[in-house]
Amino acid sequence: MQMNGLTGALYKLCEWVLKLAFINVLWLAFSIAGLVVFGVFPATIAMFVIVRKMLMGEFDVPVFKTFWGSYKKEFIKSNLLGLILVILGYFLYVDIHLLQNTGGYLNLIYYPVLLICLGYVLTVCYVFPTFVHYDLKVHQVLKTAFYIMLFNPLSTALMAIGAVAIYLLMTTVPGLIPLFCGSVLAVILMWSAFFAFSKVERIQQGTVSK
Repeated sequence: MQMNGLTGALYKLCEWVLKLAFINVLWLAFSIAGLVVFGVFPATIAMFVIVRKMLMGEFDVPVFKTFWGSYKKEFIKSNLLGLILVILGYFLYVDIHLLQNTGGYLNLIYYPVLLICLGYVLTVCYVFPTFVHYDLKVHQVLKTAFYIMLFNPLSTALMAIGAVAIYLLMTTVPGLIPLFCGSVLAVILMWSAFFAFSKVERIQQGTVSK
């Protein structure tokens, strides 16, 4: 009985590994197919759609069909989201670069801007899970992701720890990058975000009951 349980667990693990590798290859391929600039955001959304379904128990979801359908469906909306994220990130990068090379009183705002940059990065971690979990407009996705990040430090900490762990693993074993760099990170972010989403839903249910 114990052997059967162990065998079943190993089989399930192998299924996860193979599916995540396939998802990651699709993510890379469709990102390149969209000339990266136009492909990376819809491919990322498609990846999160599948990962979300798998984590919610829909493990037998048809990977390629679901990926391609999500890629086409969310192509414009995801690229609009990506454009906003890139513009915001670019301006923050320029601000930090200028402040690093500027003296005087401007140095006083260096650390506040650095804190804003950290908030931006952490918000981005919630953007894709929020996009696929809720039916929201682009500006609502950004606002909701920011608020969820701000009021769920535990989930945010799990995301940060998971991202660092994946980075260390991928830099230690670079051969894993083309097979797992995106999909495993998506699992960590989506799984961590579920804790925050559950908290939001409990709060909403409590408000409704009152």
